[in-house]
Amino acid sequence: MIRHTVMFRWTPNWTDDQRVAVENALGELPGVVPTIRSYHFGSDIGVNEGNFDFVVVADFDDVEGFLVYRDHPQHQRVIAELIAPFIEIRSAVQYELRD
Repeated sequence: MIRHTVMFRWTPNWTDDQRVAVENALGELPGVVPTIRSYHFGSDIGVNEGNFDFVVVADFDDVEGFLVYRDHPQHQRVIAELIAPFIEIRSAVQYELRD
């Protein structure tokens, strides 16, 4: 299994309406990208200062499955229209899950 984790810090002009739009759009992806095995996302709950604002964690059977997700047109649309314009900082990692 491959896990993809991406964290965002939003620009200061980020709004609650934009958060809802991102969450709604991300919530549709498991229904259209068949290689997604597990998909979770959400806003930081504010326990520690300095955290990122939002995270997406997705699991795939293999690297090829991740690449299908990464390059899927609907995923790319969500990034281009709803996420990228409001990113201050982005950090991501893909790693192999081990037993």
